[in-house]
Amino acid sequence: MQILTGKPGAGATFRVPVHSIALTTELPMQGPFLSVLAIAFAAALSSLAGGAAAIFFRPSSLFLSICVGFAGGVLLGTFAFEMMPKALELSALVEAVAGFATGIALVYGLDLFVNRGAIAGPKAEQRPQVSRYHRRYRPRGDEVTVLAAGTSVEEVIEGLTIGVGAAIDPGVALIVGLAIAIDNVSEGLTIGELIRQEDGAARHSARILKWTGLIAISVFASAIAGWLLLNGMPQPLLGFLFAAGAGGMFYLTVTNLIPEAESRQYLQSAALSIAAGFLVILVLSELR
Repeated sequence: MQILTGKPGAGATFRVPVHSIALTTELPMQGPFLSVLAIAFAAALSSLAGGAAAIFFRPSSLFLSICVGFAGGVLLGTFAFEMMPKALELSALVEAVAGFATGIALVYGLDLFVNRGAIAGPKAEQRPQVSRYHRRYRPRGDEVTVLAAGTSVEEVIEGLTIGVGAAIDPGVALIVGLAIAIDNVSEGLTIGELIRQEDGAARHSARILKWTGLIAISVFASAIAGWLLLNGMPQPLLGFLFAAGAGGMFYLTVTNLIPEAESRQYLQSAALSIAAGFLVILVLSELR
């Protein structure tokens, strides 16, 4: 099919194939979408890789401390050097701060929901009171279910962050995706170890693959959805959403990854691996 074009009143006409017009509108979308697809797939595959590793070998506490600590450092570096600077570039300071606080509030609300509104650290004075409360009103599932289901919901936030990042800058999305992939490996290992402790050697494989598979689906689907829904949105809105993703991931890092790494540390392995992950993102950000 062809379209006749020409200026009003002009004697000549020009024939332009319709398929060439379609190509000019479709091709710019293919590259970014394929990038999002690849980053989301890598992040999803990382969760399954962590779970598979937990099935075939039992990681030592030192190994887990290093892996989880490194993931925590990578995420901290991603917030500091990529996500928040980009959010401030796209939106005003007030909007970026509000987005960051919103992300923290959302994940904190999820944390309270899962634990029925009662949370206390091991050395908190309120710990006995919270323990008595949880004997009467148990958290929503056993320890594995709480951790894995909560992680799956949190992966939706991380996946959306990949999608928003790709809508802003593919380079930023790549760094964010790398950070989430490293985090997913450590989470897969941690969940696998916890399932081993609860279920024993005979039953752990299927349950590990079930939960890490759910995490993989969550991050992949939400990354694609985030890009499709948010691509082309106004920059201030993208900045707010990117800051919200940073806030939610920051909460997970400081309440989950870093304490988990420190609880298994030997010769301050957690602190050293956190620093290493932080510096890796600093170097990558400067080289990008």
